[in-house]
Amino acid sequence: MRTVVCAEPGYMVLEERDPPRCGKGEALLRIRRIGVCGTDIHAYGGNQPYFSYPRVLGHELAGEIIEVGSEGDPKLIGQRAYVIPYLHCGQCRACRTGHSNCCKRIQVIGVHRDGGMCDTLAVPLDHLVVSETLELDQLALVECMAIGAHAVRRSGLGQGELAVVTGAGPIGMGVAQFARERGARVVVVDTNPERLAFCREKLDIELTLNPNEDDIDAALKAMSDDELADVVFDATGSPAAMQAGFDLVGQAGRYVLVSIVKADISFHDPDLHRKEMTLLASRNATRADFDQVTRLMESGRLRVDAMITHRAELADVPERMPTWCAPATGVVKAMIEINDTSQQSISGALS
Repeated sequence: MRTVVCAEPGYMVLEERDPPRCGKGEALLRIRRIGVCGTDIHAYGGNQPYFSYPRVLGHELAGEIIEVGSEGDPKLIGQRAYVIPYLHCGQCRACRTGHSNCCKRIQVIGVHRDGGMCDTLAVPLDHLVVSETLELDQLALVECMAIGAHAVRRSGLGQGELAVVTGAGPIGMGVAQFARERGARVVVVDTNPERLAFCREKLDIELTLNPNEDDIDAALKAMSDDELADVVFDATGSPAAMQAGFDLVGQAGRYVLVSIVKADISFHDPDLHRKEMTLLASRNATRADFDQVTRLMESGRLRVDAMITHRAELADVPERMPTWCAPATGVVKAMIEINDTSQQSISGALS
């Protein structure tokens, strides 16, 4: 089968590998869609923690089940499904207390182990979710949206509170939509005018602010009787922006770091104590978050299709990846497609 390997930072190559076998408790997924996210871009750029090379990227995955192992239901064959890529041990304290998203021995598909930039992938059956309603593009975006769902749930955001989302990438767009689902007032902050326009026009975010043009502090104080934000979510992937976000949090407010960077983030301790600020990290997502995203997506309450701005076939990824990483390209979400023609040779090999 075809496999795209990130051999080292800045270098991808298309290889031929043997297709995987379907083990006990597993299913073979014919990959049809692969969303490219910030984790992939950071890994390609050499800036992703928890990472080693060479690695097959890809964890936003959707496809068709083509085989099930000895414990699987044959009725699953032929159904569309998405992948929950966080493989947890089930035994550590985090897992035992319902925090499988930060399992001590977590193995994330496409990060700690080879991922889905390939034609076929073996996946544990309990990490596949079938939907008869969602299309392949939508299925591939569930994981991305689950990150935002988890961050908002973790924040305890309430109706009427002022939520500020810094970073208008796909994760930030997901956070903004789930914050709105909670009944919060939502402000999106970014330095990219095109991203801000996208949030207003495609996602109906009423207020967006650009720190290069707007007085963020004054705008937030005007919305909050001089109290600033109840909750700030950082989805920038920028250490400087993450550090600046502390100043946007009001008294007794919460600051949720959704981004992860290979850097130290510091804060002024007296300010943290003066506000009695709560600082939270948000990592991955749980099954409850995936279930919420699936329900809302199936009901049409989440706007995800417009986020896909660029597409490529699997074989073209090594050539396209450098351009997708360039801000000037204007990528919101790139989607890798594996079409029926490219799958014909695989079907013959498996039969």
